[in-house]
Amino acid sequence: MKENEVLVKVEHLSKKFCKDLKTSLWYGVKDLYSNVLGNTQPRNLRPKEFWAVKDINFELRRGECLGLIGHNGAGKSTLLKILNGLINPDEGKVTIKGRVGALIELGAGFNPILSGRENIYNNGAILGFTRKEIDTKVEAIIDFAEIREFIDMPVQNYSSGMKVRLGFAVAAQLEPDVLLIDEVLAVGDLGFVLKCYKTIDKILPRTAIIFVSHSMPMVSRICNQIILLDNGTTKFQDKDVSKAIDLYYTRFVQNESNLLFTDETLELNEVKLLDCNKNSDNLYQLNWLDDLKIYFRFKLKKSIKNIPIFAIVILDKEQRPAAYLDLNNDFSNLEIKNNFIEFVVKHNKVQFSKGVYSVDIVVKREKTKNVYLRQNNILSFQIKHDLDIFPPFLLTSDFQKV
Repeated sequence: MKENEVLVKVEHLSKKFCKDLKTSLWYGVKDLYSNVLGNTQPRNLRPKEFWAVKDINFELRRGECLGLIGHNGAGKSTLLKILNGLINPDEGKVTIKGRVGALIELGAGFNPILSGRENIYNNGAILGFTRKEIDTKVEAIIDFAEIREFIDMPVQNYSSGMKVRLGFAVAAQLEPDVLLIDEVLAVGDLGFVLKCYKTIDKILPRTAIIFVSHSMPMVSRICNQIILLDNGTTKFQDKDVSKAIDLYYTRFVQNESNLLFTDETLELNEVKLLDCNKNSDNLYQLNWLDDLKIYFRFKLKKSIKNIPIFAIVILDKEQRPAAYLDLNNDFSNLEIKNNFIEFVVKHNKVQFSKGVYSVDIVVKREKTKNVYLRQNNILSFQIKHDLDIFPPFLLTSDFQKV
């Protein structure tokens, strides 16, 4: 086994699909006839065709983990299926050395009518291991999967989590040269997922791993290089994993507001951040420790006696509620003018960590707390900082000698 050996080499890889089954079958017949005649030249897109992946290039060495990120439909799973030999590319070349293990679909590679134990031997044989070699590993695989009680039960009766446990246990314990992992780990419980990542750390020096996930903390945890895909093409490729993740959050933030409920008493007329700039994607940007100042303007459609309560929630990079701004209990600061309510909410020296955040709002009656309006993602903003961390807060601190 050579260190720094190139195990995966992808050159100008492209794959196209057709949106219509009938048309796809017709194109397949025409292509087959064309190939018989010896015409193997690359073809341009025909009506109803699109590139699932287009001109992908990378090298992956032993000991490296490549993260593939992007929104649904970006081409990640298609690329993994090509690498695993499940589908053929239309253009380009893939060169893989050694044994390839894959966790690219839930239960993929398992025969549902065979038991878990029999599937271990099947998968090991597919990877190129002899029965004797598998015999030495089978007990460790069963222990790792934590399903000994059910190991002789047909796999078709397994839960999704049990299939993931068994699939990962086979792939990890048999230690293929190349390991392909799709989003399947998201099915496992937290304890098993942490166990998987510890195992990945252990086998990575002897393996090349390609890892697909929508969980950026997971990608940051194990990947040392990354590709950001968008509509089948490479938008960013580098060893700077944190920069790619930052681009992912910036690129795929949803700027359209989502009105969940209104009783037609009032409407959000305008919302914006004050004293800050926008980037090329029209996203507000603040530096860490800047003041967060949000301007609101509500238009009244019906007469109300009292100023409402404004509940403002800030969601973090993973769209989880991270902070709740203090309510407007002092109603003397707000007033109604010409059927409008205008105000600025200020939070001094914001200590959110680097990343993209969004704001939700709920407007309630003062006493009854009945809801006038509930609206999500009314605006998004980005915190800029040199340090990349996933906890939503980066708190100021003072280190002192004892």
